[in-house]
Amino acid sequence: MSSFQGIWVPLVTPFYNGAIDFVGLRRLVSHLLEKGVDGLIVCGTTGEPAAMNKHEQLAVLDAVLELVPAQRVVMGLAGNNLNELLQFQSEILKRPLAGLLVPPPYYIRPSQAGLEAFFKTVADASSVPLILYDIPYRTGVAFEQATLLNIVTHERIVAIKDCGGNLTNTLALLSSGLVDVLCGEDNQIFSALCLGAKGAIAASAHVHPELFVTLYQQIRDNQLAAGRRTFFELLPLIQSLFIEPNPAPVKTALALEGLIGDELRAPMQRSSEALVMRLKTVLDALNNR
Repeated sequence: MSSFQGIWVPLVTPFYNGAIDFVGLRRLVSHLLEKGVDGLIVCGTTGEPAAMNKHEQLAVLDAVLELVPAQRVVMGLAGNNLNELLQFQSEILKRPLAGLLVPPPYYIRPSQAGLEAFFKTVADASSVPLILYDIPYRTGVAFEQATLLNIVTHERIVAIKDCGGNLTNTLALLSSGLVDVLCGEDNQIFSALCLGAKGAIAASAHVHPELFVTLYQQIRDNQLAAGRRTFFELLPLIQSLFIEPNPAPVKTALALEGLIGDELRAPMQRSSEALVMRLKTVLDALNNR
């Protein structure tokens, strides 16, 4: 069993006038910790790392580590130039961390053998555990079941963020006992936890994180009817936060709560006015439940 249990939030990166808003970042991190989340993912997809240079990514990581115990922080590590990726990995690993969240190399679309070689190389070079990030709609490559099961036998690959959209693969991973499964599709959290997932990496959990923590605890404690009620309370929020590309709706919701500004880096765009109005309605309903 890995240390990656419960509700982990893939942290947005607040910006102000194009620069990283470290004041907003610290305010958001403190808020999430106060609400009881189990850990934070820095520079996952939701953090917009593709729009940040490596120095900015490390600066965000360092700022988070000033506030959060190292065993509750995971850093995203993504790229398609393996040599550069390994160099960046070595820089990241100069910091204390719980682990790395690693997707397949995007755009290249390697073979199944190429995927196995890639993850073995990154895992061999790591001094901390890895969470494999299966998200084919962003990377352009899907794992075959046998490939996944081979990869997760590596001693340092201890968990998977499951966004693969392949229930057969999910069930095989859950039944194998080789790796802890973390739900990465927010609208599947309830069913994934009931099937045996150890937790979730959920962008939606930026908003009312205490309810996501309650949902996890209810299912963990076999309070399934209560968990089902909590999940359906959260479902309008979860659905609204993915109507437009992530993380724009999440940032809008956080801005409506006064935690950060509503700013992204191009080519990402802010939420539409229609979505802003919908989020206001959804948040009012949750606040007055």
